[in-house]
Amino acid sequence: MKEFWSSRIRNLIPYTPGEQPKDRKFIKLNTNENPYPPSPRALEAIRDNTNESLRLYSDPEGTALRAALAEVYGVKESQIFVGNGSDEVLAFAFQAFFGVGDTVAFPDITYSFYPVYAEMFGINCKIVPLNDDFTMPVEGLIGGNNGVVITNPNAPTGIELPQSQLRRVLEGNPDVAVIVDEAYVDFGGTSALPLLEEYPNLLVVQTMSKSRSLAGLRVGFAFGSENLIQAVNCVKNSINSYTLDRLAIAGGTAAVQDRAWFAESCAKVAATREVTVRRLQAMGFTVLPSKANFIFISHEKVPARTLFARLRQEGILVRYFDKPRIDNFLRVTIGTDADMDTFCTVMEKLVE
Repeated sequence: MKEFWSSRIRNLIPYTPGEQPKDRKFIKLNTNENPYPPSPRALEAIRDNTNESLRLYSDPEGTALRAALAEVYGVKESQIFVGNGSDEVLAFAFQAFFGVGDTVAFPDITYSFYPVYAEMFGINCKIVPLNDDFTMPVEGLIGGNNGVVITNPNAPTGIELPQSQLRRVLEGNPDVAVIVDEAYVDFGGTSALPLLEEYPNLLVVQTMSKSRSLAGLRVGFAFGSENLIQAVNCVKNSINSYTLDRLAIAGGTAAVQDRAWFAESCAKVAATREVTVRRLQAMGFTVLPSKANFIFISHEKVPARTLFARLRQEGILVRYFDKPRIDNFLRVTIGTDADMDTFCTVMEKLVE
């Protein structure tokens, strides 16, 4: 019964987040969370700011966090936007750059929040099928649109679009915004950040949920020309000026500044990923080449749906998408070495 619902959402199909179990303890390989604790410096900063200052509003500009990001990433503070997780940053960007009736282009297999945003904001979708090998169809993303959104490395495939190909997309769409969602770039990908000065239409979105182990803190950020950042700020300040709380700003700032922890954590995840890939390939799995903190796998003899259900029975959660072209694949987050050893041992038993 939807008698009080607006016409905008009455037929909207919302995004479905990964399962967060409450009934039993699982090895969680389904939501691309980092298996390692956050930077000790970030935790200390959060504790230090858990005091009476919480009665006051946070800094609406996130000045300290933007200053830390500017120093580490080598851009101006005026080229940085910070928000409540990259999902919020993306939602603001959709509203900032795509109007009602506009058309935004993105692949058919990508982050499933994009079509939800489009429907929510009255934006048309130009869905471009990935190539047969799941690489990005660059030519289909050029022209005939009012904007482009790319996840790079892509989700759920983990495949990276080379920077030379990304340049083609940017140069082929000079008059519209091109959003590059880099939620997973820190695990072996190449960031588009160095291209900012060449392409004023480029917005690069990142998050602290994955590579900085702060999914529960909700901190996202974007880099772009001052013009693009002003547009996103205009949307934010028309909806909610205080998007980041005091603890998120403090913890996020300290996390960015702890470069050694960041490098070590990302390297550990990437190393575990490569060991896991080799073990799965030895079992007969097809594993797409991943630059993310997850892998996308398929077995020709045992259906993904069957593996998904049996893994859950064994206390292991992975992600299964019952969608065309990928309904025989599982997306598996990279956990600790112990997590992945257990996962591979169970998989050996399931595919025998």
